[in-house]
Amino acid sequence: MASEAQAASARSPQTILVTGGAGFIGCHLVRALLGRGDRVVVIDNFDTGLRENLTEVRDRIRLVEGSIADPLSVAEALDGVDAVLHEAALPSVPKSLAMPFETHHSNVVGTLTLLDACRRGGVKRFVYAASSSAYGDHAAPRKHEGLAPRPKSPYAVQKLAGEYYCQVFHALYGLETVALRYFNVFGPRQNPKSQYAAVVPAFVTRMLAGERPVVHGDGLQSRDFTYIGNVVAANLAALAAPAGACGRVYNAACGGSASLLDLVAAINTILGTCIEPEHTDSRAGDVRHSCAEVEAAADALGFRAAISLDDGLRETVAWYAARRKEDLL
Repeated sequence: MASEAQAASARSPQTILVTGGAGFIGCHLVRALLGRGDRVVVIDNFDTGLRENLTEVRDRIRLVEGSIADPLSVAEALDGVDAVLHEAALPSVPKSLAMPFETHHSNVVGTLTLLDACRRGGVKRFVYAASSSAYGDHAAPRKHEGLAPRPKSPYAVQKLAGEYYCQVFHALYGLETVALRYFNVFGPRQNPKSQYAAVVPAFVTRMLAGERPVVHGDGLQSRDFTYIGNVVAANLAALAAPAGACGRVYNAACGGSASLLDLVAAINTILGTCIEPEHTDSRAGDVRHSCAEVEAAADALGFRAAISLDDGLRETVAWYAARRKEDLL
């Protein structure tokens, strides 16, 4: 059997557009694609993406600075593109509660603009960053793709609408779409400074500074925390999957679960500290428990997460610790 390296060398390079390529997930995808020899185009309006995320690869990509809701910018970005990894979004439940119209424009109008341009431009494959928030508070111990969606926030509704558009564009126009429902992605380069910061970078940076992490509620709410390396692997698998796997949605997760208190304890173990969390009020729109069933992605895409929560946390803590040291020099 040929090795992965041999398979990669035999594969013809593609031109792939990464929307939101200056964002946390997008910039990791850009590096992975360049590393395997693909030509990469990025579209980003830098509302939430960081230019520093692309600094070291800037001379190796084609960058279009613009919005995915702008047809002219999208047309420019899609010129000569074979496939799209669609990461651009305003990815925050609290932000969608505060700004439902603005987040709808980015997350729904932007996705539809992109899909329609791909359909008219002959793009072959479209991989969509969907969200586990679509499941809401289902009682099922593991969230599987057959469950009826129960969105609890405008953000969840918006990401679910993108899934439905992907399915329709596959059924009506033959665009090969794959939707990946991400479960609480974390890792290096995730922005900890936003008021809507995800929990892992928020906890890690506070605890590195000797400060107590802020937990909304009792801390027993649980998540399927998924390291960025696993999400990159899921996207690459979706790009390579057979056409028969398209038009469907798949969980991109580890299939495990940890509470926020477990997360604090794990970070304490890595740091050698005993920092207690600070509890505050629960947040509207938050889901109590989230754990993924992962067999559909394994069967159809050949994807199974290979990096554990503990290993991912160690990599993440090391990255933020190095950045903190640089900032303090």
